[in-house]
Amino acid sequence: MAQQERGIRTRRAALEAAAALFAERGYEACTISEVLARAGVTKGALYFHFDSKESLARGVLEEQVSLEGVAPQASKLQEWVDVGMALAHRLPDEPLLRAGARLATDPHMQKLVSTGPWATWSDVSAQLLAEAKALGEVLPHVEPEATARFVISAWTGVLLVSQVTTGLTDLEEQISVLFRHILPALATPAILVQLDTSPDRGARVVAEGRRLKEEAAAVAAG
Repeated sequence: MAQQERGIRTRRAALEAAAALFAERGYEACTISEVLARAGVTKGALYFHFDSKESLARGVLEEQVSLEGVAPQASKLQEWVDVGMALAHRLPDEPLLRAGARLATDPHMQKLVSTGPWATWSDVSAQLLAEAKALGEVLPHVEPEATARFVISAWTGVLLVSQVTTGLTDLEEQISVLFRHILPALATPAILVQLDTSPDRGARVVAEGRRLKEEAAAVAAG
């Protein structure tokens, strides 16, 4: 068990070191030697988990798709908004997410990205929108898959502009603006007035998710 835990820690250290470097300098500029130095692990330990820089990048990208911290909601449209707002809250402070966003918008990473986080996020988003449609929360013309692809593209555009102009300090505010402009074209009037798209929604969603996780862990521990 101790050996397994060491392996998990080593893998995480390598991913976080690679992510920090990818976020700071981009994929092409980073070397395995720099990852080893920052992670504080041996080459053998690293290659046990990742056999190349591309493998490391793939590992970082796989970490992007997570609904961690997003509790299920009675309104699936609100849950869909919460996913986007929670990610906007987490991304500026989490190197793995920042690195993934940079990799996912790097033209040199198209081979990995085409089957990576954008495709998976599109599936997750489309599923939530389909559930919202089944509940009568969205207007009849809404096509879940097409809408998911469009909004993810718009979300990514907001991310890039925020990165360039403010270093992501206004990302939550701008994603809030994005949802406020898009939702009137998607939501039924009765649902629209109930949706929470406040800039601090992501922070509240993540805090609630952590509280529920801690409560579940306490119950499991007896």
